[in-house]
Amino acid sequence: MFIGAQVSLYPMTSDFIDVIFSGLEALTPYKSDLRIETDDMSTLMVGAPGPLLDAIRDLFAAAARRPEHVTMHVTLSRGCPGEPDDPSCHCETLTRAQDLSLAERQVLAREAVADAPDLGVEIDLQFSLYVLGQDRHMDEIYGCIDFLKASGTFLKSKNFCTRLRGDAGAVFETLRQAFLRFGPAEGHVTIDMTASANSPSPRA
Repeated sequence: MFIGAQVSLYPMTSDFIDVIFSGLEALTPYKSDLRIETDDMSTLMVGAPGPLLDAIRDLFAAAARRPEHVTMHVTLSRGCPGEPDDPSCHCETLTRAQDLSLAERQVLAREAVADAPDLGVEIDLQFSLYVLGQDRHMDEIYGCIDFLKASGTFLKSKNFCTRLRGDAGAVFETLRQAFLRFGPAEGHVTIDMTASANSPSPRA
């Protein structure tokens, strides 16, 4: 299976170069586990979803600890039929997913969020889950929405997406569980996500 993400960080400050480069330093511990390629548009990360989601979380948390408003856009994908299999992307959670009912997966997802580390950084995040090429795909999406509403990070439903709020540890763990536990284990699943911290706009 191929699992990866395209990640773009957008600091709302004239000092954006320092914010971006200092944020990228948070990826250093993950360079042995992930293929990381940065260009002038985004950073590609390929590998198992454990270190992959941790790296994305830590990148954004590092930028969000500064006072400036910062946003991040991420496209996550697993099982894309146009990409070659990559052994580094193996994930036990996905391997076991087909053997579990939707209700069992929801319970495990909630438990994982409850155990997430507290990073001391409050963020907002909105995302959409896309289960591609599968009949009854809405069953998986509705099951994911039910999990989100019980996750402890759910803020509200919006047109085409769900909004989360809370500590970066719990919010990104919610995202991880949505990505891994819903949709077919061997199918193509994507997430489109935007995170925000320190916005000057009144919070919804």
